[in-house]
Amino acid sequence: MTRCVSFTAFRDRCYDHTFYAAGLRPTNTVLGDGATVHFWAPRSPNPARPPLLLIHGFGANAKWQWAGYLRPLLRSGFDLYVPDLLFFGGSEAPGPDRSETYQARCLAAAMEVAGVRRFGVVGVSYGGFVAYRMAAMFPEAVERAVLICAGVCIEERDLAAGLFVVNNPDDAASILLPQRPDKLRQLVRLSFCNPPRIMPSCCFRDYIQVMCTDYVTEKTELINTLIKDRKLSDLPKIMQPTLIIWGEQDKIFPLELGHRLQRHLQENSQLVVIKNAGHAVNLEKSKELCEHIQAFFLSFSPYSHKDQMSYGTRWKVIVRFAGLSMRRLASKLPLLLQKKTWINQANV
Repeated sequence: MTRCVSFTAFRDRCYDHTFYAAGLRPTNTVLGDGATVHFWAPRSPNPARPPLLLIHGFGANAKWQWAGYLRPLLRSGFDLYVPDLLFFGGSEAPGPDRSETYQARCLAAAMEVAGVRRFGVVGVSYGGFVAYRMAAMFPEAVERAVLICAGVCIEERDLAAGLFVVNNPDDAASILLPQRPDKLRQLVRLSFCNPPRIMPSCCFRDYIQVMCTDYVTEKTELINTLIKDRKLSDLPKIMQPTLIIWGEQDKIFPLELGHRLQRHLQENSQLVVIKNAGHAVNLEKSKELCEHIQAFFLSFSPYSHKDQMSYGTRWKVIVRFAGLSMRRLASKLPLLLQKKTWINQANV
């Protein structure tokens, strides 16, 4: 019997066209230990445009989580770099290391190969764990960071204490790496504040077949390594200005972790809570989230060029695009936007 056309595979190809149309090209960077980092990069990088690294979380791949952000962020003047984390999409590694530290080191190395020596970083959920490590390990490269529903302050004991809907890493993996329609349905309901009312099993089976069957063992190890023996006291304090964004109704990483992270970073951070949004705030409230990203990175951009707009003009365009008054935007983001002094690129 001939298999029906896969809607998931078709949509994945459509995302390819979206990235190509946005002026990005796919590239594979092979690192010294044999790891391969696949990422989308500008076809013609412009040194006058601030580079922005977008790191996805657990899910299909980078395209599915960031496709809707390309146009507005490009219009705001960014050069975008959108990688697949190891064991997602086209990225892989032969070694046994499954830590977010190793993920961070590989992404930093790939950015260095691409010739990007300093940049901003945005990380969603697990991607926020990696973004945080990059900021801690390479402070001369990461200028500032946005962490979206990233429970980097989680402790292993939080599972047993009942902070989450699961109480052990195996249960977490069964939800985050769904292999059956009922598990994917559970993930959707946990991730979205307002999940779709109709979720046909046939569509879920198609999605699982196309997007959820590769590197299951390696991804399970990523989850176990992320949680095992994790303590807040071991988490370094990053010094870059950091914007923490959280969905108010997050059931995967409860909002308490956002407050915990803000207390950990203190004056270097600000927490923004988006109402009527869950863990998948990047999908449920993409416009509002994009406005916060734009304002945070561009309000005091250190980049200047004769072909760019002046700071005052650029700021007015940002505010007009976002649909926010200056007073409203300023009240939301009184951020620590002081300029940084850069030192040499770290060896990776």
